[in-house]
Amino acid sequence: MARPRQKNIVERLADAGEEAIQRLGSAPGADRVMGTLGSLRERVDELQKSVRGIERLEKRLAAIERRLDKLEGKGTSGRSRKTSAARKSSSAPPKSPT
Repeated sequence: MARPRQKNIVERLADAGEEAIQRLGSAPGADRVMGTLGSLRERVDELQKSVRGIERLEKRLAAIERRLDKLEGKGTSGRSRKTSAARKSSSAPPKSPT
């Protein structure tokens, strides 16, 4: 006489999961829950798109701030300070030859 084959743990879990899904589907109010989950998915997708847009804006803002710092002479090198000081002294009106 052959013994019936014993199910392993994975097969047991799969069967239990299928039964649970069937019970949830037939429960009262399940259609409302499924509708809410569907709309939640759409909202999360919209939120994700918005966050990606914010990340792009942050990168652009950082680039603009670096350019502004460079234009204002707030760079990390000492050369920019020397050149701005030289510009101030050379900005005096030139003397006219007499």
